[in-house]
Amino acid sequence: MSQVAGAEAPAVEPVPSHFQSFLAFDFGQKRTGVASGNRLLSAATPQGTIKAEGDARFAQIEARIREWQPDALVVGVPYHPDGAPHDNTRAAQRFARQLHGRFRLPVYQVDERYSTTEALAAGARDADAASACIILEQFLRSLP
Repeated sequence: MSQVAGAEAPAVEPVPSHFQSFLAFDFGQKRTGVASGNRLLSAATPQGTIKAEGDARFAQIEARIREWQPDALVVGVPYHPDGAPHDNTRAAQRFARQLHGRFRLPVYQVDERYSTTEALAAGARDADAASACIILEQFLRSLP
């Protein structure tokens, strides 16, 4: 599992150039926003929000992975404004580890501070999926 685009992130493992398609998640305890995107266009599209917890959440994620066949997954990890971790930071990191363990795909973590605020400010009707889009577009912009 790798970290990308974070103020406090450890050394960044490069994303292989043959990884072209990605599925991103804005993790929440009750709702998880989803977006798909690709390296060629450096763009993401919201894919709705999963409103489920536990195994029900992972069943829906599995269906999305089967549908989109991504090369890798991206998870937004929130931090306090000063970069300090908090409970949601650890929950998102755990979710990223679970994705990697269940689906055996590379998982990249992105610092997602303010993504929901940005989505709401843009007038998003589905703020969680819009936030996943913002997270994925930030990730795609970080790629060479």
